Amino acid sequence: MAVNETRFRYEGEDGTGLAGFRWQAGGKPRAVLQLAHGAGEHAGRYLGPMTPIVEAGFVIYAADHRGHGMTSGMSSLGDFGPGGAPAVVADMAVLSRRARAEYPDLPLVLMGHSMGAMLSQAYVLEHSDLIDALVLSGTTGPAARIAPEKLNEGFEGRTPYDWLSRDAAEVDKYLADPFCGIQFTDASRASFMELRERQPTPEALAKVKAGLPVYVLVGDQDPINQKLAGLTPLVDAYRAAGLDVTLKVYPGGRHEMLNETNRDEVVADLLTWLKAHA
Repeated sequence: MAVNETRFRYEGEDGTGLAGFRWQAGGKPRAVLQLAHGAGEHAGRYLGPMTPIVEAGFVIYAADHRGHGMTSGMSSLGDFGPGGAPAVVADMAVLSRRARAEYPDLPLVLMGHSMGAMLSQAYVLEHSDLIDALVLSGTTGPAARIAPEKLNEGFEGRTPYDWLSRDAAEVDKYLADPFCGIQFTDASRASFMELRERQPTPEALAKVKAGLPVYVLVGDQDPINQKLAGLTPLVDAYRAAGLDVTLKVYPGGRHEMLNETNRDEVVADLLTWLKAHA
């Protein structure tokens, strides 16, 4: 089944121009899924692995965040601009409202990976009324930041990014992509670190839609979650707040489960959950 891509420009609340994408297949759609990509990458990397989701009837909306991909071009990679990371969260809400307006009768699921998952954790504290379910991939809870040079410790050492996936071809594709592996400006890095340290306190989570379904998918060898030690407190906090959390841990999996050696299994599991909760 052919997947059709529509590219569009939209504006954040401050008027910043953003590159948006909509992927859909033929037939009657069953739900909308909004993607928030990770740091130092771009939305286009998700079209391939998420194609089975689109073919199953999900319309996917995605965007290149500020400082990334087609939104920034090569001139301002790594720079969120004066609004910092909170502006990126606000951009996500703008895209959600657009998806709601274009498909008002369909449920909307927000899915964030890595940085996008941390942004989604902040999003859900403010905008859970816009979504019907949440997916967090390659994520952790608020924790001390791991120095970039330590992320690859314990892996093969073939490249600086072996921690991303056991699939060498996927790592090489990442290395060859000019929009990947970028460095943040100091101000942008600081604003993101401040945002990711927001604690999921009972008071904060009390504002989240009651019973919101949440699917968390991670590899147990992902250095970001520190062998799940950084993730468990977040899952516990969500469950204590009454959110409907499903945790899926893949043994041996690294950071990018959608690009892992068992990606077919990962996508099939995700699709099963989406069908049940969207």
